[in-house]
Amino acid sequence: MKVSPLSGSDPVRIGVLGCADIARRRTLPAFAADPGSRVVAVASRDGARAREVADRYGCAAVTGYDRLLADPEVEAVYVPLPVALHAPWIERALLAGKHVLGEKPLTGDAGSTRRLFELAAARGLVLAENFMFPHHRLHQRVRDLLADGAIGELRSFTGEFAIPAPPPGDIRYDADLGGGALLDIAVHPLLAARSFLGPALTVCGARLRRHPVHGVDTGGAVLLAAPDGVTAQVVFGMEHAYRSAYELWGSAGRIRVERAYAPPADHRPVIHLERPDSTEDLVLQPDDQYLAAVRAFSHAVRHEPRAADGARVPDRPRDRHGPRAERGLRERHQERALAVARLVAEVRAADEAASSAAQHPVPSWEIREGPYELRSHRQTALRAHREIP
Repeated sequence: MKVSPLSGSDPVRIGVLGCADIARRRTLPAFAADPGSRVVAVASRDGARAREVADRYGCAAVTGYDRLLADPEVEAVYVPLPVALHAPWIERALLAGKHVLGEKPLTGDAGSTRRLFELAAARGLVLAENFMFPHHRLHQRVRDLLADGAIGELRSFTGEFAIPAPPPGDIRYDADLGGGALLDIAVHPLLAARSFLGPALTVCGARLRRHPVHGVDTGGAVLLAAPDGVTAQVVFGMEHAYRSAYELWGSAGRIRVERAYAPPADHRPVIHLERPDSTEDLVLQPDDQYLAAVRAFSHAVRHEPRAADGARVPDRPRDRHGPRAERGLRERHQERALAVARLVAEVRAADEAASSAAQHPVPSWEIREGPYELRSHRQTALRAHREIP
């Protein structure tokens, strides 16, 4: 297939690996609305399903992911596959010379994430993780309020994100595909906590609840802390009434945000600001975080154009959003993806430690009235035995 020469104003030609729900409901409509993107192919292992989705966007239907990656018409790919399939298919896409927007989380572990970013950098390609909520202007407004001292000094963050139970057969119940609430849901409030408390945030403790049949985690809670002692609590799950919120508690007030992670494009966000002498609801204009996310990706790709054979296009004049902005996007995505992978690993380790402690409890203690004395139940039993005539 002959590929037309590129110019800075040409839309990025997007291929989609898979017909996942998130692609059909959120990302494909966003690509269609972005002047800087054009969906040219949709691939599925099921040709009929690929055709059904492709027909909506007037693009090619491809049976098999490898065939799409071999198509020179495709400049960049979006990967909404199950988490366990992200690393191998993102790697194949990069080796095929394609820029990649991978659905969140990029992979299930920090080592795989780091290797993919190193491969992308070596080949001069953009690799981005499709977290959408950070692109909503709501969260920047919250950061501005914090910086202006609206609630004094930040003391704690609480993030909650939970959804009702998925239907039977949903891939989130499949451990082999990377299912579970931790990778699918908890990563949102964990990332939000990091954005407000800083990159040195660490996990202090965690407990996960697991499905009795499928074994995947269906919910849990995490306690985190920053080096300055500011704490964060994250509660999440996929067997709950829906909730999507966070709260920042400061020395002089609180900020609460509802519908924080997946608001529809027409939603008017409300920042609830509570201070000792007043309560105020700040109503913002709607913002389409899904469109903003794909526009950021297409903008970054167009600042690193490549010919159909994968060779770099000769340098051309750059605007003020050019190479420096492009490096900034790449660095931000790499840093964020690695941070999420690290926090997920720490949550799992903390849960394992808590489970082990529950199976091997330390001696319990009692406080006697009168003179203060701590004694274990074992010590109490031994003393009572000695005192028996």
